[in-house]
Amino acid sequence: MSAGAVVVMGVSGSGKSTVGELLARDLQVDFIDADDLHSDASKTKMGSGIPLTDDDRWPWLARVGEAMKAETEAGRGVVVACSALRRAYRDALRSAADGPVFFVHLDGERELLERRLADRTGHFMPSSLLDSQLGTLERLQEGEDGITLDIADDAAALAASAAAALHPAG
Repeated sequence: MSAGAVVVMGVSGSGKSTVGELLARDLQVDFIDADDLHSDASKTKMGSGIPLTDDDRWPWLARVGEAMKAETEAGRGVVVACSALRRAYRDALRSAADGPVFFVHLDGERELLERRLADRTGHFMPSSLLDSQLGTLERLQEGEDGITLDIADDAAALAASAAAALHPAG
């Protein structure tokens, strides 16, 4: 992958950051964790168990899109871990990137997500917001370039599957 963007998407606990980092390493491109681009106010809000609204998300998605575009305009590929829960959010990221964007949707059983969130420490996103995220989630739709992978697989296998989808055997 020389240029272009890959967004590893899904709800909290799906493994976006872990899989994204592995995929970026495999593709030899930069990795951006969109969580790092949230405002302090949004992190505080989520940390208090209050779901973000679209008014909270749009400026964040703009920052994520700008970061993607900076990489692709420089001729570099990039992998971004970003929830990208709704089609409108993904459309905004595609528009901002000003180039091809491939989505890797990490999807899985609620029970597995709950277990992962219960085991996670030091993250601003509490497990109490899982319902809100699942309620907001719109799975990849027709016309969206991407793949959906089951989080029951381990992170390395998920990254390998995503890489294979980006570079199918010819």
